[in-house]
Amino acid sequence: MSLDEVSAPRFNKAAEDVKKLKTSPSNDELLDIYALFKQGSVGDCNTDKPGMLDFKGKAKWEAWNAKKGQSQDAAKEAYVAKVEELVGKYGVN
Repeated sequence: MSLDEVSAPRFNKAAEDVKKLKTSPSNDELLDIYALFKQGSVGDCNTDKPGMLDFKGKAKWEAWNAKKGQSQDAAKEAYVAKVEELVGKYGVN
């Protein structure tokens, strides 16, 4: 059994748990979990950088692109750990 097969259920559970947080995380926390999720599920950033007037899209792209080179398995593990940290910090509904 590969690491991916082991981490997939935990990764999917974390993706569900993050939607149930009682309080919305900070923008920095949201960008970090977004970037880790994208890196874990897609791999290195594969889209063009959004235009300078798309502030939200640009911030998300830059956060994801900053994870370039991190393996998908490592990103999944980091994502699960970050979501567990946020669940401990904010609680879930």
